[in-house]
Amino acid sequence: MAAGAIHETVEAIWRMESPRIIAILARTVNDVGLAEDLAADAVIDALDQWPQTGIPASPAAWLTVTAKRRAVDRIRRDRNLRLKYKSIAAELATWAAAVSDGGFAEAEAELDDDIGDELLRVVFTACHPVLSVPARTALTLKVAAGLQTGEIARAYLVPEATIAQRIVRAKRKLQKEGVRFEPPRAADFAERLAAVLEVVYLVFNEGYTATSGDDLMRPQLCEDAIRMAQRLASLLPNEPEVLGLAALLDFQGSRTRTRIDENGDIVRLADQTRTKWDRLLIRRGMRTLYQTRHVTSEPGPYQLQAAIAACHARALRASDTDWVRIAALYTRLLEVEPSPIVALNRAVAFGMAFGPVNGLRLVDEIAGIPALEGYHLVPTVRAEMLARLGQDSEARAEFRRAAGMTANERERRELLRRAL
Repeated sequence: MAAGAIHETVEAIWRMESPRIIAILARTVNDVGLAEDLAADAVIDALDQWPQTGIPASPAAWLTVTAKRRAVDRIRRDRNLRLKYKSIAAELATWAAAVSDGGFAEAEAELDDDIGDELLRVVFTACHPVLSVPARTALTLKVAAGLQTGEIARAYLVPEATIAQRIVRAKRKLQKEGVRFEPPRAADFAERLAAVLEVVYLVFNEGYTATSGDDLMRPQLCEDAIRMAQRLASLLPNEPEVLGLAALLDFQGSRTRTRIDENGDIVRLADQTRTKWDRLLIRRGMRTLYQTRHVTSEPGPYQLQAAIAACHARALRASDTDWVRIAALYTRLLEVEPSPIVALNRAVAFGMAFGPVNGLRLVDEIAGIPALEGYHLVPTVRAEMLARLGQDSEARAEFRRAAGMTANERERRELLRRAL
């Protein structure tokens, strides 16, 4: 295989497997930063060796074994880590002496552990209460989801440098406090739960609409997020927001196979073939959402978002959508969790429920919010409202403006097509 093809293969493997590999390494060496470095070094080894030896049958296991061996070497070389060597390297040395067949069988067994558990282990650890909530979520999205700093920054509508600083400080804090990579006791779930839910939610969002790259979606992230949400729901069946998130992701996940056409281009919600939505996920989402009524009378943000998604799921045709109810739910959501994104979504709902003039008015009221500067969905929504009002030239200009703001190639292509 050509070197270029090897490089693309390694990049794809890293994209899919890095969260699990880093999770295993972090649990072993008890240091997130070191785990990331070791995994990156193993990737460099792969780029150097695989063009000569070929891609191994179990590439993720190969990378894990190589990284663990590098851990042994690094700890032995660093005199300042002698104390850590006594507690960690002894275990690694025993492992190195005991493994057979290159250690791949054991590594494969680790990688084949329940993925949801493995990821949640890292999520709960990185969401440690010694960190601020912004630091918890930024670090966990980097480590557990494998998101790039720029992707996390776009999810939060903040500068990339801000996220980079949060991640660096979080790693230092965890190291300074000696936080061990062990799952918290059930009694400790509550103080970490809000950050954990936010991470799972944002992992799904990045998978559902990638902030950058050539593809609209990253399906593996959606699957991981749904799996983690279901695992959380089984662990905490009486937590209404856990159930709300699980229901929301089921509703959203039911549409994934209809969001792109055979060419990989975007299919808008109104144009999707609803008979192809995953009815099993929808039914599970409905059951879970109904279950929340038995544990709370005051729905939180995830439950309200799930209720909104349920309105779409119930509509057999786009024209059947109950936009009036959706607008009311967004109004309540804005009261419970004020944010520019919720306000923008509320404007869309009002435009659908009460006409584009009302929707455009609400969009223009929030367009000047600093967090929304450079956010491509603001001109996108304006363009759609203007098009419905028959102001075609203004709509085309807004579609072009939106195309210049997005970092996702599929979105850019769709926006430019609509600008014609």
